[in-house]
Amino acid sequence: MEFIDYYQVLGVDKSATTDDIKKAYRKKARKLHPDLNPDDKEADKKFQRLNEANEVLSDPEKRKKYDKYGKDWEHGEEYEKYRQAQQQQQRQYSGGGYGGGFNGADFGEADFGGGDFSDFFESMFGGQGRSRGRSQAQYKGQDYNAAVNLSLNDAYKTHKQTFSVNGKNIRITVPAGVEDGQVIKLKGQGAPGMNGGPNGDLYITFSVSNTADFKRAGNDLYTTKEIDLYTAVLGGEITVETMDGAIKLKVAPGTQNGAKVRLKGKGFPVYKQEGSFGDLYITYNVALPTTLTDKEKELFTKLAGLQK
Repeated sequence: MEFIDYYQVLGVDKSATTDDIKKAYRKKARKLHPDLNPDDKEADKKFQRLNEANEVLSDPEKRKKYDKYGKDWEHGEEYEKYRQAQQQQQRQYSGGGYGGGFNGADFGEADFGGGDFSDFFESMFGGQGRSRGRSQAQYKGQDYNAAVNLSLNDAYKTHKQTFSVNGKNIRITVPAGVEDGQVIKLKGQGAPGMNGGPNGDLYITFSVSNTADFKRAGNDLYTTKEIDLYTAVLGGEITVETMDGAIKLKVAPGTQNGAKVRLKGKGFPVYKQEGSFGDLYITYNVALPTTLTDKEKELFTKLAGLQK
């Protein structure tokens, strides 16, 4: 039978406060709890020792006895007297159905049998060292995180999306206008709760990518449109693609290269505001002719002369 350093099991030093012990226990119990480590004997063993350490160090009286006798459990006259007194009390003690040592206020309890306690614990505290009559505290399940990639076209309209989280298929409705980097919480879609506690939540982070034709900034869209020199000089009508389809647009005479126009309400839908849209900004790129006939060159020459 070997000495068990309960402080080391919990990962705290001997000056740790009750609150420090509680926090350390909760943190480790979340990782080692049997519900989260099915069929893992090593994790189960560590959990039992963690449970045992918390049983001792969270109780001021037990901690005092442990600090006084712990390392000298197998020798020393004072400890031997203490051990004999414990055995005498144990023989006089009646009652059964001991709990597994969970501190209900800390994390949550399970009904582990007496064999789950180490020989060291039994030698130090015996059956009376175990807590009993404690109710099982509920504990919320772990939260999950997932990333969903969307194209700009996907994010433009409300649609259904299916993805997998921890082997489970999740189908959601993605509202139109969801933004790049936006996080949505799905309540109760995380890990199952313990001891009847609520399930954790699922946090979905959306990644929305621009297209070759449109760049998004908030609820506004930006695009470029190439027009020929003649339309820029004389004006005319052109066809422009929007996220909602093609539209006709008039170009004013004398339009300069790099000029911008705004199409109100032709941008991106505003998230969860049905019927509201941002604007579409179009930048004109005037394309100069690169292959001119002799006749065209002659006409440009005459036009240049008229400008002098």
